[in-house]
Amino acid sequence: MAAQPATDQLRETLRTPRAAAVSGIVFSALLIAALALLTLSTPSRIGSSGAWLTSSGRRQALSWALALVPFAGIAFLWFIGVVRDRLGQLEDRFFATVFLGSGLLFIGMLFVAAAIGGALLADLGAHPSATRGTATIAEGRQLSSILLRTYALRMAGVFTMSTATILLRTRVAPRWIAWLGLAVALVLLFAVGVSPWLQLVFPAWIGLLSIAILLWSVRTHAAAVVPSAG
Repeated sequence: MAAQPATDQLRETLRTPRAAAVSGIVFSALLIAALALLTLSTPSRIGSSGAWLTSSGRRQALSWALALVPFAGIAFLWFIGVVRDRLGQLEDRFFATVFLGSGLLFIGMLFVAAAIGGALLADLGAHPSATRGTATIAEGRQLSSILLRTYALRMAGVFTMSTATILLRTRVAPRWIAWLGLAVALVLLFAVGVSPWLQLVFPAWIGLLSIAILLWSVRTHAAAVVPSAG
């Protein structure tokens, strides 16, 4: 009878990192797709919106990008919750507060930026006048860009820095991923405005971390099964 609680505890221990890995990979894939579509479907300069306004293909790509954002946010919230559960008693209160707060702020600002983009797209469909559309899109894009790049991605940088610090302290992931996370955090905090493609480093790092967690879970499961079989 004593073996049953131990088996249940082992299953719970293995289930948590796998859930974190899956949610992190889903978030990474969805956000990379959304940001890539957003970058490709909008002009590089905020004021030059003529081609964007007249291209139905670009507007459709933007619609797809905006549709992916809520699901990416749900996966990210799941990732945060599962990672916190995984850390358990190892969690430092200070870094846990920064980790959770910056993650929630990132999602909130990402949703607001996406909502502004969606509202502008709907307004463009309801009022296809080129003059009104150009002025509206120029102002809306500037606001959405400020929310995304100036605030949301910097919160993502804080989240990455706190996560990397937690990884270094708890050693629940390879140290090189934690050090890479610190480099990604610096890019998000100070250099993300250089190129719109740099915003992809955040979901890419989350995806890399999630894959590492998944591989660790598989190795742990294999190591636990072999002694039991013997």
